[in-house]
Amino acid sequence: MALATRTDRRPSMTRTLWDSTVGKKTIMAVTGLVMLGYLVAHMVGNLKIFFGPGEFDGYAHWLRTMGEPVLHYEWALWIVRVGLVAAVVLHGVSAYQLSRRDISARPAKYVHKKPRSSYATRTMRWGGIILALFIVWHILDLTTGTVHTGFEAGHPYQNVIDTFSTWYGNVIYIVAVLAMGLHVQHGFWSAAQTLGVGNATRDRILKTLANLLAVVLTVGFISVPVAVMTGVVS
Repeated sequence: MALATRTDRRPSMTRTLWDSTVGKKTIMAVTGLVMLGYLVAHMVGNLKIFFGPGEFDGYAHWLRTMGEPVLHYEWALWIVRVGLVAAVVLHGVSAYQLSRRDISARPAKYVHKKPRSSYATRTMRWGGIILALFIVWHILDLTTGTVHTGFEAGHPYQNVIDTFSTWYGNVIYIVAVLAMGLHVQHGFWSAAQTLGVGNATRDRILKTLANLLAVVLTVGFISVPVAVMTGVVS
């Protein structure tokens, strides 16, 4: 009689990472830093609008030709887009699942109130929702032109001027940027702690860097609609 064999089915490392709370926090930290890097590069690109339509439109064209002749037209841009979408999805799903776990772990309200956290910490969840909705709007407005009346393909400078010449375009953008600033301030600090970078010696430096990044990004992004509204850029 043949002996029955037992297959030892161990979960893969990837599956274990995704299922664990520490793993989800690590994924959030890494994807958050990826998106932060993109935000810094995107802000620098946006500021080229202050050098006129030739400079700004030329930058937009370069984004579509970078990597040539090794890569075909827009291939590199699409690689970046796919990578960013993956980062946003992983970040959002991890945040949602961690939130559900947190709620499930303490279904009853605390008997004693916890000390008040920072404003940025308390607004991380709704800030993330605002940013997710804004990303969809931003793409439909300045990439596809779906919600942009008078959108002209191949004329990004003029499209930006048109968007920030409307009150709702400015309101949507500025609210989203403010939410982004708060998100970056707390997110950078949390990522550093999750990845084990922070310690008693470096905590003050990390907090200062988090605040600096949040302020620079907020001011940098908001400067564009403000410049259009005030006529500095037209």
